[in-house]
Amino acid sequence: MAEVIEIPIELIHFQLPEAVQERLQFLLDRQDAGEALPLAERREAQGLVELAEFLSPLHLRSHH
Repeated sequence: MAEVIEIPIELIHFQLPEAVQERLQFLLDRQDAGEALPLAERREAQGLVELAEFLSPLHLRSHH
C-alpha cells in the first residue's frame, strides 16, 4: 500500500528566489565554459543544485 505524505502548501509553490537562480546559472555557465571554479564556488553550486533537485519533485508531485 502506498503511503501518502502530505506536503505543506508553502512548499508546493516555493521556488528558488530569482537572484539565487541567477547565481546558480552564473556558476554553471562558468563551469560549462571550462573555467575551474574555486572550492567555495563549487560547493555553493553543488548546494544550490541539490536544493533545486529537492524542490523539483515536490512541485511535480503537487500537480498529481
